[in-house]
Amino acid sequence: MSKAPVASVPVFKLYGETTAWPTPDLIHCESIPARSRLHDWQIKPHRHGDLVQLLYVKAGQATLEVEGQINRVSQASLQVVPAFSVHGFGFSEDVQGYILSLAQPLVDTLSAALESTPLATAACYSLGAQQGYVDGLFESIVQEYTEPALGRELMLQSLISALLVWVARRSQAHDCNEAQAPDRGRDHLQRFTQLLEIHYREHRPIEFYASELGISAAHLNALCRRLAGQSALQLINQRLLLEAKRSLVYTAMTVNQVSDSLGFSEPAYFSRFFKRGCGFTPKAFRLQR
Repeated sequence: MSKAPVASVPVFKLYGETTAWPTPDLIHCESIPARSRLHDWQIKPHRHGDLVQLLYVKAGQATLEVEGQINRVSQASLQVVPAFSVHGFGFSEDVQGYILSLAQPLVDTLSAALESTPLATAACYSLGAQQGYVDGLFESIVQEYTEPALGRELMLQSLISALLVWVARRSQAHDCNEAQAPDRGRDHLQRFTQLLEIHYREHRPIEFYASELGISAAHLNALCRRLAGQSALQLINQRLLLEAKRSLVYTAMTVNQVSDSLGFSEPAYFSRFFKRGCGFTPKAFRLQR
């Protein structure tokens, strides 16, 4: 698998899609064959600006490249793909498994509760005797994700939390991880997403985030464009839009209440912002869900 120059590496929400995050959920789960067969079992190098992926190879063979590190697996394995990392995959046609994509806000919340950041470093774990446990977690996640029921979001977060704890424990016990060279740009972007999660309802200017990071607004914008494929303002607006969608789908708040909860000065301004971002008014979006 050849390594693409960083400047030419595409940034996608999900591989092969250039649209905004497709659902109000903070996760996306699908089988490996569902997407990879559309690309002749080869996923070209790309990166995600605001999501982390856990790729579970249950059976078959796979070549997994993350940030230039290549793992060739022929037994059950779990690959961690951090945000902003360049990655590409190749699979045998008999591959079985799943790709679990987690939006950065969810990863930050769960990592804070765990007081650990096990998904911030690329790693590939061979499951061995623990395959049954991990397989059960993924089967349960897939069932909850595809068959909505009472308490779906809570159950999904519980299952993903259990998976995160498993990864954290394996990370501690994993003696084969090679030290990675520091990437200050990526560190700044990760810190920016953490600050954004705290302040996005306050509609802070880009200069505020840049000041907190100790860099200029122009530098922050350049980092966002290089690593996430979007400007800092676009990332801020997408976080607001995601929370607006979630509030409209999962709560009984009125449009005016959603507007107030997200810090908009006027509901009319919120409605224009929402329609510009997803093509529907808030009311129309709620009715078509």
